[in-house]
Amino acid sequence: MASIRVELFINNQDVPGRSYLVVKDPGRLSDRVGELAQADGSQVDEAVRAAHRAFHTWRDTPLPQRVALLQAAAALLDAQASTVAELMALESGMLIATCRQEVHTAAHIVRDNAGMAIDFLTPQVIEDDTSWVGIEKRPMGVVAGIVSWNAPVVLTMRKLAPALACGNTIVIKPSPSAALGLSLLLRRFAALFPSGVINVVHGDADVGTALTTHPLVRKVSFTGGGKVASAIMRNAAETMKNVQFELGGNDPAIVLDDADPDEVMPRIAQAAFRRAGQFCFAIKRVYLPASRYDLFFDRLRAEVDRLQVGHPLDKRANMGPMNNRAQWQFVKDLVQRTRDAGTEVLELGEVLDAEDWSQGYYLRPMLVRHPEPNADIVLVEQFGPVLPVVAYRHESEAIRMANQTELGLGSSVWSRDRERALAVARQLESGMGFINQAAASRLGQRHMPFGGVKQSGIGRESSEVGMAEYVEYQAINYSK
Repeated sequence: MASIRVELFINNQDVPGRSYLVVKDPGRLSDRVGELAQADGSQVDEAVRAAHRAFHTWRDTPLPQRVALLQAAAALLDAQASTVAELMALESGMLIATCRQEVHTAAHIVRDNAGMAIDFLTPQVIEDDTSWVGIEKRPMGVVAGIVSWNAPVVLTMRKLAPALACGNTIVIKPSPSAALGLSLLLRRFAALFPSGVINVVHGDADVGTALTTHPLVRKVSFTGGGKVASAIMRNAAETMKNVQFELGGNDPAIVLDDADPDEVMPRIAQAAFRRAGQFCFAIKRVYLPASRYDLFFDRLRAEVDRLQVGHPLDKRANMGPMNNRAQWQFVKDLVQRTRDAGTEVLELGEVLDAEDWSQGYYLRPMLVRHPEPNADIVLVEQFGPVLPVVAYRHESEAIRMANQTELGLGSSVWSRDRERALAVARQLESGMGFINQAAASRLGQRHMPFGGVKQSGIGRESSEVGMAEYVEYQAINYSK
């Protein structure tokens, strides 16, 4: 695939950057994927002001027309899934099939928001003999959407679709590690809307600061790490911006002693090692009953050992490389500290191409056998292809250990007994709970508020709860 250059996108026009970032293939670092324009503070200001000008027209666009445009945009995403999947795979390290499916999932997100918008935004009227109260939901203005690299299209549409449905305009800042495919999709998407409704800027922390401190930005929605979220919150405080954060997770999976290992372990392996473990609500630690630990562990080991690690475009691969050097090194160091502490780490799976392996950010999938419950490998979010497997004696002990971190995004319970699993799930400190799965069904994608408790975030995405993040309430009381 030929290297491409992607510019900034402001007021529905390509704008050259002040400099350019070279994007390389994390699965074959000798290959150059493209060049990404980098903005400066004045260009961030230009993008925000374009969005602000467009807001005054877009908010007055009739809601049925906004909904129709979003429905057309969802169809466009479905049509474009195959055309951008290869580029997304090359820049992110995610498997090409995963990238293709991500775009289709993003189309569902846009349709879901379009489908709920009219009911959600219908004013509420309350009246008695003496008084009348009207409650309306009003758009906020310019939204800054800052997204991470591991599922860039889905994460963007979780912000963009409800923001636009409610009458806001938006400036998107993608991660430099996965911006090329997303930015091209956003150009095609934006062509359906009035100029300035959707804008895209790229850059480092200085660009993020310029965006999150800009006085015309009314809302910041961020997906990423806690340290960056803290900085954004400080920036937003200067002008009392509304914030919404979807942050990290260290999601526990509790397997109860009545679970069927042949049914459960393949699903846990898939939920832990999909995207090489690089997604926020991946299973990142497993708790097994001590009485059946060896049986469950051996079945999990056999499943993980079937993984084939290779380049994202290799059709044989079902796990790709890590996205960037910093995270790759972080996981390697974490594993080395675990080994130095005397804990067994099993490297599994098959290496498909030794030549690629030496030129990319590859790791084999790893299981950690019998780690100490308080070890770093258990309590720290690995965000990579390594899974600690802890033994517990009683359900109460498993629940206590699962709740002992400051992260609380997702959790899962695995059992043949629905009521027993529900009783455990309700005691786990997480924003989202799953039973016998670790990802939302199609029904769940539509209705589950997505987000976490404790240090896993502020606010929610998806469902009507997520749409409420993009409105202000105006109440008017009339005395008869």
